[in-house]
Amino acid sequence: MSTIIELKDIAKVYQMGEIEVHALSGVSLSLEEEELTSIMGPSGSGKSTLMNIIGCLDKPSSGSYKLEGIEVATLDDDKLAEIRNRRIGFIFQNYSLLPRVPALENVELPLIYSSSHNKDRRRLALQALEQVNLLDRASHKPNELSGGEQQRVAIARVLVQNPAIILADEPTGNLDSHSSKEIIELFINLNQTSKITIILVTHDRDVASCSRRIIHIHDGKISADELIR
Repeated sequence: MSTIIELKDIAKVYQMGEIEVHALSGVSLSLEEEELTSIMGPSGSGKSTLMNIIGCLDKPSSGSYKLEGIEVATLDDDKLAEIRNRRIGFIFQNYSLLPRVPALENVELPLIYSSSHNKDRRRLALQALEQVNLLDRASHKPNELSGGEQQRVAIARVLVQNPAIILADEPTGNLDSHSSKEIIELFINLNQTSKITIILVTHDRDVASCSRRIIHIHDGKISADELIR
């Protein structure tokens, strides 16, 4: 396996009036292809800022970030958007589904934006729903699905883009323990069978324990890098 993500001395500073807020300070990190990794830290630790930089949603104030060998820290917004759309999938705590649209059409959305042929869209979306064990719920709208099922639809919507990396920010934050376990098992299965690099951002040790590696962040710095299996 080769290195897919490499950060060196990443800093992120926000200007709040006359005050500088150092969200990240000198973060260096490498992740290999096909890793399942968790980033843990309390609120305000910098973990979400780190995820935004890894996901090309934000730029570092300084430092180097190479994604698949390409230096992306200095790219303009259009180039960053192109990389996001082509290589990275995002899962969030609140699912972000269109409420009046059935699961199948929610999963098709990224393909509509990329102008894929209608027959290809339907076939790929059905395949993605099958990957998350929701083929029988394809015609149901979000309000007819449980929280865990809605999150699986959100995961299928990412899978239909065939990403190299999935970034999941507190993906079980709104779920009960049973649904949380199902989502974590799904991430493990996707990592093992589809060979997708998955990064979970969480404050929950139970969620993080599914990973092979846990990176702890505190006050904008990596405080520990733990290999657990």
